[in-house]
Amino acid sequence: MTKEKIDRINVLARKSKTEGLNPEEKEEQAKLRAEYLEKFRDNFRGHLESIKFVDDDCVEKGKEKN
Repeated sequence: MTKEKIDRINVLARKSKTEGLNPEEKEEQAKLRAEYLEKFRDNFRGHLESIKFVDDDCVEKGKEKN
């Protein structure tokens, strides 16, 4: 997600709190938030999939070899 889109999300959030959004802005905000969440989930899933679990016995054996 580009910095411009994240900045736009923040602008719309601030405007929503202060003066409110018109219907077009609400729709734009919903689309940007959905895109942001999709990218966040993909990135988070990638991090989780890169985690490797190590058995405690393997760790102890590895220490003995070194």
